[in-house]
Amino acid sequence: MSETKTETEKVVCVTGASGYIGSWLVKLLLQRGYTVKATVRDPDDPKKTQHLLSLDGAKERLGLFKAELSDEGCFDSIVDGCQGVFHTASPVFIVSPDPQTEIVETAVKGTLNVLKSCAKIASVKRVVFTSSLAAVLYNGKPLTPGVVVDETWFSDSRICQHHHNIKRQQTQWYVLSKTLAEEAAWRFAKENGIDLVVMNPGLVLGPLLHPTLNSSPLLILNLAKGQHVNPSSTYTFVDVRDVANAHIQALEVPSASGRYCLVNRLVQFPEIMEILSQLYPSNLQVNQKWEEYKKPLEVEATYEISNEKAKGLGVSFIPLEVSLKDSVESFKEKGFLSI
Repeated sequence: MSETKTETEKVVCVTGASGYIGSWLVKLLLQRGYTVKATVRDPDDPKKTQHLLSLDGAKERLGLFKAELSDEGCFDSIVDGCQGVFHTASPVFIVSPDPQTEIVETAVKGTLNVLKSCAKIASVKRVVFTSSLAAVLYNGKPLTPGVVVDETWFSDSRICQHHHNIKRQQTQWYVLSKTLAEEAAWRFAKENGIDLVVMNPGLVLGPLLHPTLNSSPLLILNLAKGQHVNPSSTYTFVDVRDVANAHIQALEVPSASGRYCLVNRLVQFPEIMEILSQLYPSNLQVNQKWEEYKKPLEVEATYEISNEKAKGLGVSFIPLEVSLKDSVESFKEKGFLSI
């Protein structure tokens, strides 16, 4: 049977498909009837692929392809025939012996390699790139109460580099990598006429599809265990399902353009601990820690991050309480947490 025009138009590529966001993106795309060409580093590793192959529609409309971010040209044949490309792949090392090479250079080079392939292929109509709120917040402007951050904010790579020189923290390498990768993406897209839309999510939470933990879910797990105690912390949470949905909206809505800050709302440490203690009143780990810290703490005024543009794209954010409960239940189901 020959493909109809409609079927042809619903072929997309997802890079980094085995990751937290990538997995949910594949799941929702399959639910919406797309044929998905998913790239992974090792298609023969069941720990990286079984959760994708078991998704509804995977047998009929999911193909797995080996691809390395550093391998220029490897995406050419994969994106050929695709109308949309979702680039979610990026190094997310928590600790690296060579962060400049493994985190920063890989992120930038990998982004350019994907875009170079897209520029060669006439079928590709739009690229949706997963950046981060890290590429938004760090520009030297004070994040004081009353300040509203939006898509016009861009992190300054010079300021990110300055933080390295002072702190040498692994998290700062991630900030620098996302900032430089997005800068490179916009520059290449402009020079080569690529229709690029960029997603800038905050800290991602929500249920896991993949069997491993990366930094965002690990933070929630540690909070649920009462192991992460930082009374001054402010979290920029967004549900992984909202992030995946926003990516698809960015492809499907013709007027989508530019960047989109994906944050449900800012949440301070006292509030998130209060929510967890109410959701799981018998969880002694959370509640013992919370009893130690809650009395002197109050939620204070802070800066805001606008999500109005994302709402205009058709994203309706899942309530934080639902995201937290679904995260914890997912940890329990996968054996990471026993409460």
